[in-house]
Amino acid sequence: MKIIPILPAHLNSHFSLREFLRVTCCAMLALQPSFSPLAAAPAPDSASTKTAPAAATGDPILKVMQGELSRATTSLAKTDPAPYFLSYTVNDQSIVVLVGSYGSLLTDAAVQRRQADVVMRVGSPALDNTHGQSRASGMTSGTLPLGDDPDALSRVLWELTDREYKRAAPAFLNVKTNAAVRAEEEDKSPDFSKEAPQTHSAEALNPQSFDRAAWEGEIRRLSGAFRKYPNVYFASVILQVQNSNSRLVSSEGAAIASPNAITRLIIEAQTRADDGMELIRVETFQAPAASSLPSESELSAKIDKMSADLKDLRKAPVAEPYDGPALLSGRAAAVFFHEVLGHRLEGHRQRDEDEGQTFTKKIDQEVLPKFLSVADDPTTHEIAGIKLAGSYDYDNEGSPAQRVEVIKNGILKNFLMSRMPIKDFSVSNGHGRNQPGLMPTGRQGNLIVTSAQTVPEAQLRRKLIDEVKRQGKPYGLYFDDIQGGFTLTTRQLPQAFQVLPVVVYRIYADGRPDELVRGVDIVGTPLAALTRIMTTGDQQHVFNGVCGAESGSVPVAAVAPATLFSEMEVQKRGHSHERPPILPPPGFESTTTTAQGAQSKTEVKP
Repeated sequence: MKIIPILPAHLNSHFSLREFLRVTCCAMLALQPSFSPLAAAPAPDSASTKTAPAAATGDPILKVMQGELSRATTSLAKTDPAPYFLSYTVNDQSIVVLVGSYGSLLTDAAVQRRQADVVMRVGSPALDNTHGQSRASGMTSGTLPLGDDPDALSRVLWELTDREYKRAAPAFLNVKTNAAVRAEEEDKSPDFSKEAPQTHSAEALNPQSFDRAAWEGEIRRLSGAFRKYPNVYFASVILQVQNSNSRLVSSEGAAIASPNAITRLIIEAQTRADDGMELIRVETFQAPAASSLPSESELSAKIDKMSADLKDLRKAPVAEPYDGPALLSGRAAAVFFHEVLGHRLEGHRQRDEDEGQTFTKKIDQEVLPKFLSVADDPTTHEIAGIKLAGSYDYDNEGSPAQRVEVIKNGILKNFLMSRMPIKDFSVSNGHGRNQPGLMPTGRQGNLIVTSAQTVPEAQLRRKLIDEVKRQGKPYGLYFDDIQGGFTLTTRQLPQAFQVLPVVVYRIYADGRPDELVRGVDIVGTPLAALTRIMTTGDQQHVFNGVCGAESGSVPVAAVAPATLFSEMEVQKRGHSHERPPILPPPGFESTTTTAQGAQSKTEVKP
């Protein structure tokens, strides 16, 4: 497994800076990628979903998939080595993207695309071509024709199937050779679990009511609002409206088709402090349809607040390294649990001998304070009035989504399983997920943290100050908003994490006003940090985003209450020393500004 921001790591970034994202492979982004997981659930108020043989829908694409699957299975059964499993997944997407900046549209595009993934396993469930580091040999992907022409569709599926067999067969021979000459593995579990094949068909969703011309105007107006803020040097408003349909058929008899519709709005603004530190604020909104997004007046108010935050952050002092009491808001705590805990509960990490395996041998042991429980539940669609991004009906391997109680009263009980078995956990619990084009692994969906030891949120500040005084510290830290984070889980690197806050305050014990600071990151090691939790608030908060790891980027949600820690370590954040814009933005020129600019120019030394 590879993890990163700079090295292999799990990065969850709410909306990280562009330079940072170029070197990350796991991201929890506000803007989810323009594909959807297989059988992503429609809005929970939809009553149109029913279970039925998928072929009964008359879906022409599904019929072509089933026909070509049958033909390929029969023909390849005569080969040596022969595949024992074959599946086709086809993802259809229809996407509209509007991007506005400073009152004009940068992007106004509509895209339709259809992608096919061919998964093939050669050998037997006990040992096949996907074993160990050969996992990528199990899938070949390509673009399918957009129409319903059965001959054109069959031709491409045929070519992809042939290409995949020519990858899988030699990979299996290499796997057998390696198994014969290498030392015995600690976990001797099979490579593939036996599951009951599922059939499911959801009726097509009614097309979203989307007035494209009206939204083009609103995106222009919203993005134009940033023109009145001279210190905002980059700003954008992004709207993504997506309708999709995922289909899966397998040689085991699975046949699943499910549509999905989702709309996302992202507002981003950036500035730079005088010392060169880049500062960012992002607000994200998600709904089944554009009509369910906040009103234009509400969004305008958010823009004003974001701009005011950036103005304050530019003037804020840089935080110093610190180790002491800290309070994380609900959203910040949600990212913390997703990174520090959630990734270490994903099933495949317990088997891979390159992994740190933090919790592999801790089943039925205490890994959290006894008042905390953690579940991952893709079947939950909404919490606290917010739609959850990690909801789905079936995972990408065709297994029904399940609520999994991974930690009960602080005791580890389970892992998030795909169809890759691990010791003592031989079947999937509906968490095999992937980005199209990559092999599924056990992944988080909606990670939900609950607490049996709570205080009203309004009292958490007082609790923080009491702990600061008890420890004799001058102040504690309150993390109000967060842009993301990453965690390292491989053995070759320290078992560490880093969470990237955006809005942080010093809370003084002597009654001084709270002080906004900038340039600080939360750091630590998971086993130590998780034992420092003292209590939580009484309300749950949601962080929606996208998480990327070995199986690509998938939509996720993390839900948690505000959390008080007796000890949290922070470090200074690295930053560039590039100056803020030298010229004033258009419309803010003045005689004074020009004079100051001229004077500054004469003072610049070579």
